[in-house]
Amino acid sequence: MSKEARPSWDSPMQFVLACVSYAVGLGNVWRFPYLCQMHGGGGFLIPYLLMLILEGIPLFCMELAIGQKMRLGSIGAWMAISPYLGGLGIASVVTSMYLCLYYNVINAWSFWYLFHSFQSVLPWAECPVDVNRTGYLEECEVASSTQYFFYRETLNISSSIDENGGLHMGQALCLLLAWIIVYLFIVRGVKSTGVVVYFTATFPYVVLFIYLIRGVTLHGAWNGVKYMFTPKLEQLANPQTWINAATQIFFSLGLGFGSLIAFSSYNHHNNDFEKQAVVVSLINSGTSVFASVVTFSIYGFKATFNYESCLERMRMLCLNSFDLSEESISVENVTAWISHLNITHPESFAAIASKIEHCSLEAELDTAVEGTGLAFIVYSEAIKNMPLSQLWSVLYFIMLLLLGMGSMLGNVTAIITPLADIKLLSHYLSSESINGLVCLLCLLLGLGFTSRSGNYWFTIFNEYAATLSLLFIVFIEVISVCYVYGLRRFERDIEDMLGHRPNWYWKVMWAVVSPLLLFSLFIFYIINYIQGGTPTYQAWDKDLGRSVVKEYPVYGQVFIALLLLSALSCVPLAALHSLCRRTQRGTQIRQHRHA
Repeated sequence: MSKEARPSWDSPMQFVLACVSYAVGLGNVWRFPYLCQMHGGGGFLIPYLLMLILEGIPLFCMELAIGQKMRLGSIGAWMAISPYLGGLGIASVVTSMYLCLYYNVINAWSFWYLFHSFQSVLPWAECPVDVNRTGYLEECEVASSTQYFFYRETLNISSSIDENGGLHMGQALCLLLAWIIVYLFIVRGVKSTGVVVYFTATFPYVVLFIYLIRGVTLHGAWNGVKYMFTPKLEQLANPQTWINAATQIFFSLGLGFGSLIAFSSYNHHNNDFEKQAVVVSLINSGTSVFASVVTFSIYGFKATFNYESCLERMRMLCLNSFDLSEESISVENVTAWISHLNITHPESFAAIASKIEHCSLEAELDTAVEGTGLAFIVYSEAIKNMPLSQLWSVLYFIMLLLLGMGSMLGNVTAIITPLADIKLLSHYLSSESINGLVCLLCLLLGLGFTSRSGNYWFTIFNEYAATLSLLFIVFIEVISVCYVYGLRRFERDIEDMLGHRPNWYWKVMWAVVSPLLLFSLFIFYIINYIQGGTPTYQAWDKDLGRSVVKEYPVYGQVFIALLLLSALSCVPLAALHSLCRRTQRGTQIRQHRHA
């Protein structure tokens, strides 16, 4: 595909919406609130916003500039910078492929929950009856109905990674549906993607706003909001707080996957990517804070509901165990009554002491949950206790789907754009067919995640497929731009596109600050992996009705190592291949001259 014939976005707004749709994803809804909860509530915003300035915005701008200047996907763009850097683009494509394989599984789960939301009683609102129809399933009663539905109905999970079992056909069909929709979204490249992003980038905000109104009006919601914005400044002395802030900015903006380079390669030559980088980065971070207010209002409602339910159980225990009137004990004074009864009726109290629970609102709010646990268990538990729960469930899972699909557009574009650029299959197949083959391949490989042990493999990909490789990729990117391609040459390219050279902020960040931060994070993760010992995972124990920690088997550990090395090795191997070809050509030229 020549640069002249390359398709373009219909307008700068379309490009901005594509970037917003890609960057604003599930991590804004379930990862950022978790980090706020873990690292000091509102105090976490200090390192988060600082890392946005020092790392997020400069690197985001750099990738947009590369794509717009070269008008190529990741592989072609880096080979244009240096023939030895083609492996950098390949590493981005490999990492994006890994992400596509498991990320669309989350969309399949969202479809599953969405379809089950159209029932008169939400299926996760109560436990199923046992075989004898004399009561509820014991596993569900121990685990809770929401956990049971996620682990046993949605995943049909096995008790370990060694027990594979067959495919969950319901989940496999949902995954098929998810990939069909992704294909329809990207079938004509930017022409179809550009239309879709108007919806995927905006409608989640409509749902979030509706949920905000509903959330803050729920009983106990302000307990959660207050918890979020109450800063625990002592957390600023914790190095892990700063490391998590840096990695959250890094992954939230989608750096290193090649998606931003691919998107910006369809821009016009003089598009103002500099302002767009700042705008999209601020929208992304603002969405994280906005979504956290919504999440913590829901979380506050759930925590208050659980706390008051605990107090009510204690109240009924006291009423049933002692000769007291219904009016004598209320939910508000039950704790005082328990202390009083312990003193006045020590023998009777001793008989029920084992049944006494410690009810604490603070403990409920302190219970940190991230990822799928927050999205599919905590939210589901809160939704089931809301009036018109089906309506709120439908809205919530439509929002998750749109966030997930919006990110998938960028992930798949990062794969198909380099393939189109290098014309690997375009001599034999149309672009629509190539896009379909990519989606079909990802679907077939992703079906493994719908098996009974699929969630354990999902966890491996989620934890190991991208983290280390992306830090390495972006570190090599910024070093290559500043010290291989040359910062002054890069400045001239920007001046050619924008009419002015980048100011001191961009140059200092690219040349010094961002590389140091990335190198520090990369070293931290390597040390963390080494010191972490044998990798472990959370396995569902149906007898206990909860997750237990197990070590990965040897083949699981080998697979993790291969996953980590597969993308990292692309860079040196491709450079070595280029060196060998160049050496071979040089030898042939010398031989020809002598001949």
